[in-house]
Amino acid sequence: MRILYHFWLNPYSRKVRMALAEKGLPFELRIEKTWERRTEFLAMNPAGDLPVLIEQDGTTLSNSEVICEYLEEVYPEINLLGHDPMQRAETRRLVNWFDHKFNREVTENLVNEKLMKSVLNLGEPHGPTVRAGRANIHYHLDYIGFLTERRKWLAGDNFSLVDIAAAAHLSAVDYVGEVPWEEHEAARKWYDKMKARPGFVEFFEERVPGFDPVAKNYMNTKTG
Repeated sequence: MRILYHFWLNPYSRKVRMALAEKGLPFELRIEKTWERRTEFLAMNPAGDLPVLIEQDGTTLSNSEVICEYLEEVYPEINLLGHDPMQRAETRRLVNWFDHKFNREVTENLVNEKLMKSVLNLGEPHGPTVRAGRANIHYHLDYIGFLTERRKWLAGDNFSLVDIAAAAHLSAVDYVGEVPWEEHEAARKWYDKMKARPGFVEFFEERVPGFDPVAKNYMNTKTG
């Protein structure tokens, strides 16, 4: 059985989890608290970050971008990048958008401040940082709406790794109740479609020990 080392709400771990599920590849989840700097984990990934995937033959892969590219090459039956160079370029451009720009402007400002600081006993959330995240998320939700009003999915007519990456980040932000879905109808409709995808439903049941989701907002249970 392949093994995926992850941590609750880590968007990069969630991205790989969804990619594996879309490709129908079974895997076992193992929680890794990277701040403990376990010797055994650092031997697998000297960078000390998540996720890390151990294939059935013992092949060890780290970094969500690397893992997803590997999965595309080794298990190509379900294509998540695109069928021509232009489509693959657009997919990679938008994955980079969510994994870097969205993460820097939204995920870190909201999830890290509102939840991870408490997990790590680093004090109270920094108010200006949280306010910046709340302001920034509107720009990104508007962009999701802009894309989906012109395309069936974020990168084009086909479901792709971009949809997975965006949903991975938004599902983490949704957990802390910071996605203003009611102000972004087009983005909400896209997210409703995402909730039916393989591997996504398990996020509904996932809980960070000691930190329940914001019940009225989590995963936006309203449909329509």
